[in-house]
Amino acid sequence: MEKLGLNELRERFLSFYESKGHLRLPSFSLIPKNDASLLLINSGMAPLKPYFKGTETPPRRRVTTCQKCIRTPDIENVGKTARHGTFFEMLGNFSFGDYFKNEAITWAWEFLTKVLEIPADRLYITIYKDDDEAFEIWNKKVGVPADRIFRLGKEDNFWEHGTGPCGPCSEIHFDRGPEYSCGENCHFPCECDRYIEIWNLVFTQFDKQEDGSYPRLAKPNIDTGMGLERLACVMQGVDNLFEVDTVRRILDNVCMIAGVEYGKDWKTDVSIRVITDHIRSTVMMISDGVVPSNEGRGYVLRRLLRRAARHGRMLGVTRPFLTELAEIVIEDSCGAYPNLVEKRSFIMNIIANEEEKFSKTINQGMNILGDFMKDAGKEKVLPGSIAFKLHDTYGFPFDLTKEILTDNGFEIDEEGFRKEMAAQRALARENMKNKESSWASNEVAVPDDCPKTEFTGYEKLEDNATVMAILSPSKGLVRAAEAEDEIILVTDRTPFYAESGGQEGDSGMIETNTGAKFFVENTTKTANGKWRHAGVVTDGTINVGETVKMKVDRKLRLATERNHSATHLLQKALRTVLGDQVHQAGSSVNSDRLRFDFNHVKAVTPEELAKVEEIVNEAISDDLPVHTDIMDIESAKATGAMALFGEKYGDSVRVVSMGDFSKELCGGTHVKNTASIGCFKIVHESAVASGTRRIEAVTGTGARKFYEDRNALLAEASESAKASPSELASKINAINAQLKDAQKELKEIKDSIAGDALGDLLSKAENAGGISVVTGRFDLQDMGGLRELAEKLRDKAGCSLVLLASGKDDKVSLVAMASKDAVEKGANCGKIIKFAASECGGGGGGRPDMAQAGGKNVAAIDGMLKKIAGEVASSLK
Repeated sequence: MEKLGLNELRERFLSFYESKGHLRLPSFSLIPKNDASLLLINSGMAPLKPYFKGTETPPRRRVTTCQKCIRTPDIENVGKTARHGTFFEMLGNFSFGDYFKNEAITWAWEFLTKVLEIPADRLYITIYKDDDEAFEIWNKKVGVPADRIFRLGKEDNFWEHGTGPCGPCSEIHFDRGPEYSCGENCHFPCECDRYIEIWNLVFTQFDKQEDGSYPRLAKPNIDTGMGLERLACVMQGVDNLFEVDTVRRILDNVCMIAGVEYGKDWKTDVSIRVITDHIRSTVMMISDGVVPSNEGRGYVLRRLLRRAARHGRMLGVTRPFLTELAEIVIEDSCGAYPNLVEKRSFIMNIIANEEEKFSKTINQGMNILGDFMKDAGKEKVLPGSIAFKLHDTYGFPFDLTKEILTDNGFEIDEEGFRKEMAAQRALARENMKNKESSWASNEVAVPDDCPKTEFTGYEKLEDNATVMAILSPSKGLVRAAEAEDEIILVTDRTPFYAESGGQEGDSGMIETNTGAKFFVENTTKTANGKWRHAGVVTDGTINVGETVKMKVDRKLRLATERNHSATHLLQKALRTVLGDQVHQAGSSVNSDRLRFDFNHVKAVTPEELAKVEEIVNEAISDDLPVHTDIMDIESAKATGAMALFGEKYGDSVRVVSMGDFSKELCGGTHVKNTASIGCFKIVHESAVASGTRRIEAVTGTGARKFYEDRNALLAEASESAKASPSELASKINAINAQLKDAQKELKEIKDSIAGDALGDLLSKAENAGGISVVTGRFDLQDMGGLRELAEKLRDKAGCSLVLLASGKDDKVSLVAMASKDAVEKGANCGKIIKFAASECGGGGGGRPDMAQAGGKNVAAIDGMLKKIAGEVASSLK
């Protein structure tokens, strides 16, 4: 066995299967494409599911890949053991109805024993108990002795997931040697550390039915998976993935940065391994377009990044350091994943920005947790509301909060946290209620026998077509539809653009020769290219097989094209002003406006936005011709055409050029020349997520309306201020100055009134166990004013607890403060404020020395204040 590095092993595998007629495909993005069942790609076959299902045609019937994968269910164990990790690479060879068991088995054996020269006597085989065919191949053709082939049951050697394609599998195991055995009687298939599975060959040959039967598939498939890091452990003779050459290099640099030694202390080793694993995952996720956020895959990324940063602090590293490790990941993996070099600036910016943000907030979050753990007493459970605040306000992932608490012997109210999260999501769903109705989406399946739709909308806005299918949300597939029926119409050809690439689907009218009319509200398409025109029949009856006249709403299409073409100009302008690291991270284009998301770690300044706007409008004024070429993907990239981040392209692509200014891969519709856009105006710039910004803009008539509305608003403001538009700014400044003086004078009056009352309150203080209890009501003060007064009273009253209230317009404000010696005697503002707030129909809390709260029952304030001294005395007992 030759000791081979991880990168060399990957190349040998892929080259071997290329020699067997397989098409080598690059790793698919970690972001699943059209697969809502997965948050992130977690296996080698996951991106290939459309090929196995037959919904998409594979580029070749034999394919080989090395797929990036992320798995996080066991994230809490990462670092605590030497075998758990979140990122791994999966080698695989696949057959889509081509070769089957004979080739899959013989080639696997050839690769392991001939190419890698692994001794045959160190390999063991498992097969499904009833798979005589696999046994015959392994034993008779390959020559593996029968006593090294083991038949196991369904649990071990049969792959299935509910109904549908399934089949037996055969696993190849490596014997690491007797030094790893569990004892003298250790023999395969013992589950100790001596024998490890390195390759799984899945023979998909059955189609499981609802009745439990297993009819054979007409065209069986092959799906194999072999972990690259695990194979590297075998070939390099190391115990775990952290000892593999490329991973060990990261680990050694963690030790160098932290000034620690690996293998000396378990707790230190945990942190070293966490950082080593997580930086691999984060670099790969960011390179595929994942950015930190509080939801979905963005939350996974943020959790990994912040977990790594926290473990860096646990090792004593107080400065940002993760970008240094990211450089190592890029350097060691860019040969297999060239997009790491292309996205280097983006990766570094995202990591640096997230680490900096976490550095600023971690102290606040840790202080909140520290205060809770310090004052918790016997209460060892963190309330869900505090956990949610840490998550939502301070960016502390829930799991990180839980981990910190667990390490210190505390628990967390997970149910309370989930309720807070559910309330937030319910609000978000409420805000989305005006979205497109579900029946207009892909819920009703298009019949398999429908041909693919020919799209003619690049050249024309009207066309004749034949109705191939009518889909009803309530009835499914129907032969005819009458007036007022909401349906989806499928035709053999169409000029209607289907929603794709961020561009909204066309609307318009479809008419039959008999006078029936169908208003198209939106257009979408299936994954296999069948157009779905969703809308309502307004007149007559439409039948399957009829010839129809299809008319796209010309005004809306042209407006959409203006906005779409403007996004291309906008991207080029942003790269010119902000730098080449800017890439599109999403877009949405319709007839009203354009929305463009892009990666950038900070807000775009007003000056930068003005420059971007200027560049775009200059390109519009230059009347640049817009030209489209169709070519293969490699030729397109060679021309310098920009590709959408993480997008999956077919064999041929459309390259849209706007003079020499912009060149992008795009399947959307566009203007014929940039002058048709008319005018471009940015209306808003904001953050979407950490490292991602959003620009919203309008063009053409939308821009004209924007300026008309602004002029009307300016005229209204000028009239209200009794000033001309040119004098408006100076008039507002003068009004603001007057307001500031009035507010200052009002505050002085309030403070004077309150100051006169302080002495009276001190003289009326009540004694509770040696603590002076001072209460008072100041309805003119806001919360800030109450805090200032409470602080003055506390400082003058000696050993004291002060509680002040204000009430106005059904709003109660409460503040409590206690001196240090009062707290030492047992005074607790948090408990007292909780009582006071409950008396006034509210809630709140805080620390023993300071707390504040609110309420709704102003009428209860006076009665509540009379009870405070007694409540303090009671709390001291």
